[in-house]
Amino acid sequence: MKIGFIGLGLMGSAMAGNLIKAGHSLTVWNRSPEAVKALVAQGATAARTPADAMQGEVLFSMLASDQVMQDVGLDAALLEKAAKGLIHVNLATISPAFARALAAAHDSRGLGYVAAPVFARPDAAAKGMAVVIVAGANGDVAKVEPLLAQIGRRTVRVGETPEMANLFKIAGNFMIMSAVETLGEAFALLRKGGVDAGQFLDTMTEGLFAAPVYKNYGKQILDQAYEPAGFFLRLGLKDANIVKGASEELAVPMPLLDLVRGHYEEAMKKGWGEKDWAALGALVAEKAGL
Repeated sequence: MKIGFIGLGLMGSAMAGNLIKAGHSLTVWNRSPEAVKALVAQGATAARTPADAMQGEVLFSMLASDQVMQDVGLDAALLEKAAKGLIHVNLATISPAFARALAAAHDSRGLGYVAAPVFARPDAAAKGMAVVIVAGANGDVAKVEPLLAQIGRRTVRVGETPEMANLFKIAGNFMIMSAVETLGEAFALLRKGGVDAGQFLDTMTEGLFAAPVYKNYGKQILDQAYEPAGFFLRLGLKDANIVKGASEELAVPMPLLDLVRGHYEEAMKKGWGEKDWAALGALVAEKAGL
């Protein structure tokens, strides 16, 4: 299939690589050229402009935020240059409100729009282990589902309105950031009391909390392994702000979100934006005097 891909950060590059391995003809564009060169070496074609990546049957995009998508023009002007009948699959974590605007902008131009944010770290995404959360018109989703199966291990359909997938994703990210906060606080308490936090993590994740989030982030916090980042702390704050906006729109009190969001803001003031978002655990430890 002739596919375009816009946005080749750690996650985008990993998933674009999977599509190349699956035998698709991929045209790629990125604001910085290094990632494009790496994909070209794998068999992709470099696009001179974002519009060049929109001349196939499907466009995938993986851009960092609502604002970056607007800067590139994927909410308006750039859509005028897309191939007729193109289906845009947006893999990014964006706000539900912006997802609504994108869906309307695509529909008004006769283009398909599918929201497909993913749960995965870059290393897992490169192995095709992402969980893809999908929402969009049934016909559009049916056309791209075989492609989604080639970039992830599981596709979860959550509705026909694209914004539903984004609400699902940010709720999941809220749970992850809350788990990191919990781990950081528990470890700080134990360390100040002279108890082995590593032994505690092994014990708790053997049974009661036997989940990758607790195991992986717990080890990361114990090892203080925050660089290189698998997911930047600045993007964690971006997602926390998206959750805040959605909670206000839907009138859902989320006091734990306010706590975690405040800690991300503190970490950003320390210049930790390029650290992994698990560095929330380091902030909690520092606040405890450790």
